[in-house]
Amino acid sequence: MKLSAIIVSLALGFGLATPAHAEAEVKEVCKDVVGKDGKTVKDGKGNPVQKCSKVKVHKKVEGEKVPDGKKK
Repeated sequence: MKLSAIIVSLALGFGLATPAHAEAEVKEVCKDVVGKDGKTVKDGKGNPVQKCSKVKVHKKVEGEKVPDGKKK
């Protein structure tokens, strides 16, 4: 009895875990690190230190203009 309940719960869990949304493009964005004095922090070679993060960018869907609901 317990084994069948576990199997059913796992099957439902895997069914709900599948992604049902559109894919997004992953873009890497880097910004210069700023110190307490307001200046950019530089490494030993004189290049600015950057902090990078990954951001999801979704495509904008083009659609048709919605007509006014008023009738004359």
